[in-house]
Amino acid sequence: MQAIVKETALAAPIPGRNVDTDQIVPARFLKADRSAGYGRFLSHDLRFREDGSERDDFILNQEPYRHAKILVTDENFGCGSSREGAVYALYDYGIRAIIGPSFGDIFYNNALKNGLVPVKLPAETVDQLRAQLLADPHHPIVVDLEAERVTLPDGSTHVLAIDPFWRECLMKGVDEIELTLGYMPQIREFENRYLAQMRWINR
Repeated sequence: MQAIVKETALAAPIPGRNVDTDQIVPARFLKADRSAGYGRFLSHDLRFREDGSERDDFILNQEPYRHAKILVTDENFGCGSSREGAVYALYDYGIRAIIGPSFGDIFYNNALKNGLVPVKLPAETVDQLRAQLLADPHHPIVVDLEAERVTLPDGSTHVLAIDPFWRECLMKGVDEIELTLGYMPQIREFENRYLAQMRWINR
């Protein structure tokens, strides 16, 4: 996955509370080969008609929102089943951060593990942001992991609260296993020193 340190991008306000993972990626697509990308499945039944044409009323089919790399969602986004494919679809579509007042717990953790930054801000702030984006979508949002700040189109800044471990993973573009492997020289040094001090272990 791509490292993300600071993302400056247009944002799209996604309507609706309790948008579940089946809406994000319908279950029938979950057996598809990830190497071909899941982006085409994102919100498939909301984005497309049965004949495959785009639905004009879906916000990611509208300009300039279709170019957004940040989504602004309502409460409990990503609730429902634990399918990791929901995060794959968002990431492969090009989404790099999601701002909302709350997320489904499993979705939130899946996002962190797959290079997608979930940003929790107060509900009132998110509501105001959604209104700003609907009125004028051309001003970007800045999600800065290094500074642990989010800068909104009106210039206001907010703390980006995220676990330090996952912040490091996101900034390096690695998951927890890859991050651990990156410390192998230190791990080996510790093991060699420990075994030298505790020689009786090898007897």
